[in-house]
Amino acid sequence: MAKVLLFNGSPHTKGCTARALNEMIKVFESEGVETKIVEIGNKSVRGCISCNTCGERGKCVFDDLVNETAPLFEEADGVVIGSPVYYGSPNGTLLAFLDRLFYSTPFSKQMKIGAAVVSCRRGGNTASFDALNKYFTISSMPVASSTYWNQVHGFTPEDVEKDLEGLQTMRNLAKNMSFMIKAVSDAKDKYGLPENEHAFFTSFPDGK
Repeated sequence: MAKVLLFNGSPHTKGCTARALNEMIKVFESEGVETKIVEIGNKSVRGCISCNTCGERGKCVFDDLVNETAPLFEEADGVVIGSPVYYGSPNGTLLAFLDRLFYSTPFSKQMKIGAAVVSCRRGGNTASFDALNKYFTISSMPVASSTYWNQVHGFTPEDVEKDLEGLQTMRNLAKNMSFMIKAVSDAKDKYGLPENEHAFFTSFPDGK
């Protein structure tokens, strides 16, 4: 069975972001896709210290939620990252978690389907959406889209209930993501995965 891992970057486990993710979960379940939600925003997660110990150990030097989540990430066929908007950006705790999770995990993320979801009262949504999508686009992860930017509006979950277009966007996003996961699975069996090159790492060490 296909698996989707959902990250709730909000400290509120039943807040606006959770309401958006739950709208997607209902669709995933109807599509026969297994789901698991990981609460990030209410945890204490420190940022990366660029020690590169993960390159030797294959896991982060800080043994916390990042290392606990890594096996779930490896098994997942798709990942949904949900976040509220704080000062025009995703939640800082979530960003610290994602920096360490994506950098410290040695397994390939190639062709895992990614989707970012943001929740805001009014503004900062597209900037946050853009920041979250960058984790996918440097990891060979196709990005799932919907019929509008993947966002809901509201200050409370009750407000989000009134955002009918936002909830519709979540449902369409989950349908598209389910299709993409199944299509990639079929194509992998038929053609295999694309071969990625890793020979070059340009950092201009000669100073020129």
